[in-house]
Amino acid sequence: MDDFIFLLTDNEAKYKQIYQQLKALILQGTLAMNESLPSIRKMAETLQVSRNTTLTAYEQLVAEGYIRGEGRKGYFVNALEQVFLQEQPQLVLSQPQRDTSPLLVDFLAGAVDQQHFPIKTWRQMANQILQESPCYQYGEMFGESSLKEQLAQYLLQARGVYTNSENIIIGSSTQQMLLYLGFLLKDDFSSILLEDPGYNGAREAFQLHNFGIEVLPVHEAGAQLDVLNNCLARLLYVTPSHHFPYGASMSIQQRQTLIRWAQKMNGYILEDDYDGEFRYTQQPFPALASIDPSRVIYLGTFSKSFLPGVRISYMVLPNDLVQPYKIRFTHFEQNASTLHQRTMARFMAQGEWTRHIKRMRLTYKQKMQHLVQELQQQFGEQVTILGEQSGLYVLVKVKSSLSEQQLIQQAESHGVRVYPTSPFFLRQASVEPMLQLGFSKLTMEEITLGVHLLKKAW
Repeated sequence: MDDFIFLLTDNEAKYKQIYQQLKALILQGTLAMNESLPSIRKMAETLQVSRNTTLTAYEQLVAEGYIRGEGRKGYFVNALEQVFLQEQPQLVLSQPQRDTSPLLVDFLAGAVDQQHFPIKTWRQMANQILQESPCYQYGEMFGESSLKEQLAQYLLQARGVYTNSENIIIGSSTQQMLLYLGFLLKDDFSSILLEDPGYNGAREAFQLHNFGIEVLPVHEAGAQLDVLNNCLARLLYVTPSHHFPYGASMSIQQRQTLIRWAQKMNGYILEDDYDGEFRYTQQPFPALASIDPSRVIYLGTFSKSFLPGVRISYMVLPNDLVQPYKIRFTHFEQNASTLHQRTMARFMAQGEWTRHIKRMRLTYKQKMQHLVQELQQQFGEQVTILGEQSGLYVLVKVKSSLSEQQLIQQAESHGVRVYPTSPFFLRQASVEPMLQLGFSKLTMEEITLGVHLLKKAW
């Protein structure tokens, strides 16, 4: 069997869940004798777990005789007595055992600071918008005009992008935008360059469209742009202002190199500008789209800078793509909330958005500095911290004999949840285990407690 999709939860060790699912398929006869299993690497990529997790599950199945390893050929299902299979009772899924350790600190990156969220102002504006008739009908197909007009002003002021509202498309998420773009672009482009490591949500979107994937290797210091000379793809997806996950920012020289490449190849750059508002050492950089808007598709979102639950993202299309996009999706309904769009438009028009960003930039800078200081004091040279100049998380490379998954499990046993980075790697891999620690939703006291508990765990 070439591939598997299992639903994995956080309530039980992932290797055990993989083991149980494969064992059930063998006992049911779904996996027949001598049938091959996906490689450890492929299974790990599909399920977005570490290779060690998949390897542990396979080794358990080998130890119990369900499968066998044949050198470099891979893993295969062993023969089982038919009478044994017939006597098996109907598989009953037991409730997974829950970790009894209480969760004290969750270093989740996909969250925002609740304490400083302008809930009173937002609620007042939402209530005002609810009294207007447009909220009681389907909204504009490609986004509310009032929001697009505000975005055009904001992008010029904050990101140097000169555009008009007709080029702006509103959607519910960056990944949804990428899915739509895939439908538009795959007729003329068969492959795309993706950062490695990079945003796995983008990778999944393009793989769903069967794009050929080429990689742009990225290291802690930045991207290896010399590979552009030998690649065949004419599309490139990048996060130049705050690379995901390393956090590095491209210099103006690197940005100009990308633009020259796109011009030469007659291609497009998909610029994902998430977290672009939160730089703590310099002012936010001008966007790639400010250099040549004819070659850049600019993508932005309110999920990180404002509130994930609002579900508003947007993109700025080059002039040549505006009409083809609108023709292709003219019969598709808008999937971002009309109420939230119109509320955000008013929020921006009355200056609340600018005040919010300034306030949160200071708040997150203080949290970032506190987290870095605590990590340095507790771990010293045992860890290397990456990405502290911008964004809502840091990466921590840990000098340890433990694997990424083992470090995560050790942290969980001490009441702390940290997150893997292995799903972000495509072909290259981190030599040392590297974990993602988000801080945006945590208080200073929670950050201190979390780091102290990690010290005990590791």
